[in-house]
Amino acid sequence: MVIQVLILIAGFLLLVKGADWFVDGAASLAERMGIPQLVVGLTIVAMGTSMPEAAVSIASALKNNPEIAIGNVVGSNTLNILLILGLTALIHPIRIQRSTIRYEMPFMIAVTLLLTAFGISGSRISRTEGVIFWGLFILYFVYLFWLSRNHRNQGTEELKDSAASGITAASVSAEESVETKGGKQQKKHSILWYLAEILIGGAMVVWGSDLVVDSATVLAGMFGMSDRMIALTIVAFGTSLPELVTSVTAARKGNADLAVGNVVGSNIFNILMIIGTVALIRPIPFADAFYLDLGAAIISAMVLWFGSIPSQRLGRAMGACLLLLYAGYFVILCR
Repeated sequence: MVIQVLILIAGFLLLVKGADWFVDGAASLAERMGIPQLVVGLTIVAMGTSMPEAAVSIASALKNNPEIAIGNVVGSNTLNILLILGLTALIHPIRIQRSTIRYEMPFMIAVTLLLTAFGISGSRISRTEGVIFWGLFILYFVYLFWLSRNHRNQGTEELKDSAASGITAASVSAEESVETKGGKQQKKHSILWYLAEILIGGAMVVWGSDLVVDSATVLAGMFGMSDRMIALTIVAFGTSLPELVTSVTAARKGNADLAVGNVVGSNIFNILMIIGTVALIRPIPFADAFYLDLGAAIISAMVLWFGSIPSQRLGRAMGACLLLLYAGYFVILCR
């Protein structure tokens, strides 16, 4: 038991430090290349934190258990919104970009509805539907490329204005980028340095989450928890630990676009790329139990969307609401 506790502590240390490097590298790369943080959150951060779900789902398909993919992905998507954004907003209110509310959130809802429609129509997700998901995934990347170029041009004008006024967020960020906590000058690094920081930090996050899940599962078994409860709690939470730690770290560091982009991008990535890839490997049977999970995923996405529209932010009250919804969903699961 002592060994498992030490492994658990080591896993959490890797998670925290890895997320710190991951977020710093992603934010610095965005600033260095003139790419909006939102785009980095929707791509590099979202894909990096979705690696546990991808590994579990694709490995399950290769082992002739493709149905695990839907439960894993949809359950993770619900948890990402209700628990991760709920906790993040409760710790630090999150500002949300207008484009996220107008485009990315509706697209996330649309692909979840499409997954539901595919499952209902044929009682499985076929290879043809896997191709459709991959086609949408490519279109999504084309949109992100357009968004990056559009924001880069817009950012050039904003930087000119901020240079004149000297009081905008861009100028404050520029000042902070050359200072450390101790007030010392911090050297700007190359793009390769920031990419290495992202890769190493991401690897630490994934490795740390693996250690936490494995040790917590052993400890839970020692205390007599059933396999079902371990799966519903520790394993489900463990595969979403990268998103949780990364989002909270990003919000705490003032990189809110990374936090929201991480969750929204991860949910889109989970359905289009992971489900699409698994369906290409082996068609996925659609069990009746998935209706509850997909219903929860759709409702949570709609609540997030409508809750973000009035003020373009997730405040602590909204965070508490999302956490209460997750508690209700968890109670239903445990029945």
